[in-house]
Amino acid sequence: MNVPNSLTMLRILLIPVYVGLLNYEQFDYALATLFIAGLTDALDGIIARVADQRTRLGEVLDPLADKLMLTTGFITLSVMHLVPLWLTILVVSRDLMLMLGAAVAHFTHTQVDISPTVLGKGTTLVQLATLVSIIFFASRRLDLATLDPLLYLMGGVTLMSGLHYLSRGYCRITSSQV
Repeated sequence: MNVPNSLTMLRILLIPVYVGLLNYEQFDYALATLFIAGLTDALDGIIARVADQRTRLGEVLDPLADKLMLTTGFITLSVMHLVPLWLTILVVSRDLMLMLGAAVAHFTHTQVDISPTVLGKGTTLVQLATLVSIIFFASRRLDLATLDPLLYLMGGVTLMSGLHYLSRGYCRITSSQV
């Protein structure tokens, strides 16, 4: 367990704190927790590269921590009726599809490229911006309907990204069987 992996574990351990703060409508503290999680994400990546401490565990834990933070945020806000259920279903479905695809590839010994694409990274960025915006608006008691265009944009990008990863995986599997 090196420093980058420890920071990633800290980020995972912050998730229940973050969810609890959201549930108790402590939105400013939830935003601060999300900010701290973002700092640990940046630091673990920098340290891993600079100190040459990249590990296979880190390659799995880091994106998992990001997915858990975003997914639990959307689920929690959806339960609180601050995010439409359809959007949360879309986010969760995409992430489950990615994890299921990686698991199938692993168990069938199919070589697939699980590296994030530009569209995948962009989707994560848009999802994070949406999450932060919703929490910020809720903390200031602003009209969440103002964010509807952002929700639709995020939904569209999430859907495109999911279809892109699905297509990429399908092409890889079918080309390896030829």
